[in-house]
Amino acid sequence: MPHLFSPMKIRELSIPNRIWLSPMCMYSAVDGMPNDWHFAHLAQYAIRRVGFLMTEASGISPTGRSTLMDTGIWSSDQAKAWSRIVDFVHSQGSKIGIQLWHAGQKGSTTSPWQGQDYVPPSAGGWQSMAPSEVAFGKLPTPHALELEEIKAIITDYRNAATHALSAGFDVVEIHGAHGYLVHSFLSPVTNRRSDQYGGSFENRTRFVKEVAVAIREVWPASHPLFLRLSADDWIEGGWRVGDSARLANELLPLGVDLIDASSGGIKTDVTYPIGPGYQVPFAREIREVSGVPTAAVGLLTDAKIANEIVTRGEADAVMLGRELLRNPNWALNAAIELKDVIPADELTIAWPNQYLNGRPKPKPDW
Repeated sequence: MPHLFSPMKIRELSIPNRIWLSPMCMYSAVDGMPNDWHFAHLAQYAIRRVGFLMTEASGISPTGRSTLMDTGIWSSDQAKAWSRIVDFVHSQGSKIGIQLWHAGQKGSTTSPWQGQDYVPPSAGGWQSMAPSEVAFGKLPTPHALELEEIKAIITDYRNAATHALSAGFDVVEIHGAHGYLVHSFLSPVTNRRSDQYGGSFENRTRFVKEVAVAIREVWPASHPLFLRLSADDWIEGGWRVGDSARLANELLPLGVDLIDASSGGIKTDVTYPIGPGYQVPFAREIREVSGVPTAAVGLLTDAKIANEIVTRGEADAVMLGRELLRNPNWALNAAIELKDVIPADELTIAWPNQYLNGRPKPKPDW
C-alpha cells in the first residue's frame, strides 16, 4: 500500500507525495487578479514540500464569485498573473491546480470578517443566481436560472479551463460543494426545478456532467480533472454519500479523475458531528463503491492518522487547510515524525537547503 510520502500518478501527472493543500479563500484580490499576497501564501507551501497545492476557489466570471475580493480565472490577464505563481510552485517540485467556482446562491457578499452580508448591485455587487429561488440563510432569494443562462455558465467553465491551461496549471477542480452552484443543482434541498435540470437524480446531475464535458473539450487528456463534492448534506432527504458514489462512477468516463470529498454547506441550520477525520468515511465509501480515487479532508492534523488514512486505502491523499495555516512546516515535520514507520529510502522529502539550520535535531542522549 502507498503511504503519505508515496508519489501519486494521475494520467500523466506525477505528484511527489500525498500531502495536499486544500483550497482556502483569501479575500485579497482586486478585480479577480491574484497578487503578491497569493504568491506569498501559496509559495510557502511549495517551499515546505507540500506535494500538491489547490488554489482558492476562483470565479469563472465576475458574477461567479462569492465576494468582490475573490480571485478569478475569466481573463487572459488573470491567467498571466496566475502563471507567475504556477512557475514558482513548479520550480520547487510541487504541482498546482486551480479550483473553478461559481458561488450561485451564495454570491455577492462581503468577506467573513465583514459579516458575509449581501452586497447589492448599487454597491458594486450583483444579483445571485441558483437553480431555484431558495435563499441561503440571511442572503436574499437568488434568481432562478433560465436555460440559456445555464448554457452560458457552462461556456464560462470551458473558457476558464482554457485560461487555466494557458497559466500552466496541472489540474483543474470543479467546485461542487458547500452550497455553491454545482452543489445546489445536485441537492434536492435547493433544486426545485421541473425541467431537465431538476427532479430525478439524472436531471439534477446533468449540470455538473455538462460542465465536466465542456472542460474536457479544452483540458488536455494528459491533465487531471478533479471534483470537490459535498459528499453528504447531513440532511434526511438531501444529497447523500450514496448519491456521491453513484455520481463519481458516472463521471469517470466523462474525464473526472478524483473526488475531493467534503460535506455540508447547503443550509445554515445543520448540525455536524465535527471531529478529527469526521469526513474520511465519505472519501472511503466513494472510493470503495465507485473505484474513483479520492482525497480526504476535515480536521486532519495528526501525521500518523493522515498516514494511516492513505495506507489503509481510505483515501488516496489528504488535503489540509487550517492546519497548514497554523503550521506551514507540517509536511516537513511529518517526515520526521513518521521516520520509524516509513522506510528511509521512501521518505523522499527534505528540508530546503535555505532552511536546514531550522530543521529539528535529535536531543542529545545525556
